[in-house]
Amino acid sequence: MAALAYAFEEIAPRPLRDEAYALEGISRAAVEAHYTLYVGYVNKRNEILARLADVDPSAANQVYSDLRALKVDLTFAIGGIKNHELYFAHLGGGGGDPTGAFAARVKRDFGSIEAWRTDLRATAMAARGWAWTAFDWDEGRLFNYVGDAQNTFPVWNATPLVALDVYEHAYFLDYQTDRAAYIGAFLDNLDWDVVNGWVAQYGIPA
Repeated sequence: MAALAYAFEEIAPRPLRDEAYALEGISRAAVEAHYTLYVGYVNKRNEILARLADVDPSAANQVYSDLRALKVDLTFAIGGIKNHELYFAHLGGGGGDPTGAFAARVKRDFGSIEAWRTDLRATAMAARGWAWTAFDWDEGRLFNYVGDAQNTFPVWNATPLVALDVYEHAYFLDYQTDRAAYIGAFLDNLDWDVVNGWVAQYGIPA
């Protein structure tokens, strides 16, 4: 058997900043439970990459094979890591209307802050797992994208700037089935300084 060679380092979960534990309308208990799911994605990423080193590449098959199963689940684990790191990183602010460079781009691409907010809320209600505001580098504009799982509907060459988790685990402890109320709480806790930092970091054009 010719084994695959994977040179990788294990990663550790990123700690949450203090502000993420003191949100308005999203309890500390909900945040702590949610964070344990993120930790699980990190652990599974490390486990899957280790197991791939022992897979026989000659047995790869699209119906079923160890290689296919591990690589599909790797996309789910890594998607879970990236999505949640974005989600937690920009929670802990004062919410309200976007400010700064992000607000300017929202007004340019959606016509108004309210139009963007209405579209994001609707996108999140339509999604089964995630909704993102991302900058599409090919079209040169912001768009609100829907996601049904950690690894579904990735949009290539787009940079997410707002990541809204609408899986039930994100809100059931506080809101049961009232997803709309949770979405409102999420928007009330966004840190626009963090989002504007990403705009600057990635060079999102004006």
